[in-house]
Amino acid sequence: MQVNQSAKLTNVCYDIRGPVLKRAKQLEAEGQRILKLHIGNPAPFGFEAPPELLQDMVRNLPDAHGYSDSKGILPARRAVVQRYTEQGLTGVDVEDVYLGNGVSELIVMTLQALLDNGDEVLIPAPDYPLWTAGVSLCGGTPVHYLCDEAADWAPAVDDIEAKITDRTRAIVIINPNNPTGAVYPRPVLDRIVELARRRNLIIFADEIYDRILYDDAEHVSIASLAPDLLCLTFGGLSKNYRVAGFRSGWVVLSGPTEHAESYIEGLDILANMRLCPNVPGQHAIQAALGGYQSIEDLVLPTGRLCEQRDRAWKLLNDLPGVSCAKPRGALYVFPRLDPEMYPIEDDVRFAFDLLEQQRLLVVQGTGFNWPATDHFRVVTLQYADDLEEAVGRIGEFLATRRR
Repeated sequence: MQVNQSAKLTNVCYDIRGPVLKRAKQLEAEGQRILKLHIGNPAPFGFEAPPELLQDMVRNLPDAHGYSDSKGILPARRAVVQRYTEQGLTGVDVEDVYLGNGVSELIVMTLQALLDNGDEVLIPAPDYPLWTAGVSLCGGTPVHYLCDEAADWAPAVDDIEAKITDRTRAIVIINPNNPTGAVYPRPVLDRIVELARRRNLIIFADEIYDRILYDDAEHVSIASLAPDLLCLTFGGLSKNYRVAGFRSGWVVLSGPTEHAESYIEGLDILANMRLCPNVPGQHAIQAALGGYQSIEDLVLPTGRLCEQRDRAWKLLNDLPGVSCAKPRGALYVFPRLDPEMYPIEDDVRFAFDLLEQQRLLVVQGTGFNWPATDHFRVVTLQYADDLEEAVGRIGEFLATRRR
């Protein structure tokens, strides 16, 4: 008997770990060295976790053998409340915090509790593709609003408003943005809040990169601008604290909840069903949020992350027919290929060919639900010299494709 995948997966994909990566693994198994620029995983590139975070986790292991509360341990949730209170969120309590096995689990969980078949969620294009996949998996319809490359990839608020219908339930804001590295200006966030207020939308704020900021960039948590709206703010340890493998994240509910009791009951049901988040990883949260913020050293002009951002951005812009806005946050650049010079009809094929010919792994722009085939994402976690080698390979490859 043929066993087929569920029809629920029809519109679900995650190309960051898709077919191109599968081919890269085959090449590695054959002994080939692949230069990887495809995933925001700090540890393999020499970024170490803060030692106090590891010490707290190890110290608490004897008490981490059993299940915790389904929302997570109290010390970690208190630390999350304190952090967001300092960022301007008001009225937040430990009962408003759910810890999770990374933000990824919580994204799907919060969407499952909300969406009925056909409900719409506004998601940026380009996006972190788990949002689009999660909405589809939960029976909803992802509707992509455009971000404007000419405005440093800020959301096009007029496009957001044009795509709201009577089925729209929520809007997703990814700030700082993956894959573009954009950090949204406060006036843009104010306009989005005003729009959500007028159209009764829930705000889902993915702020996992909120401490990875370059130059004079300032991150404003959108929930702090909307105390009268139901907001769900997502964060975690994976990027800021370089422990992606701990799968330690959280979501904070803020704003009025009287009208959302049924939704919150649904969240509680789903939290109970997964029993609890990874308990050892929860014990790292209090030490991380309350300790020395070593990420601040890495994003200084003399810091490694900033140096690598600068090197990748400059080298890519130096290539003929390649341009990219300067990222002000996160771990990525999202270069554009001039379609007059590089007429690429299939950017998945582009990524495959780049891998086969240059042993270089990137993710094509359509993998982030960008509607055109003229972009790709480069992760800036590699050492600066390796990034220079990688961009050199991209240049050699593009020279063979130039019109």
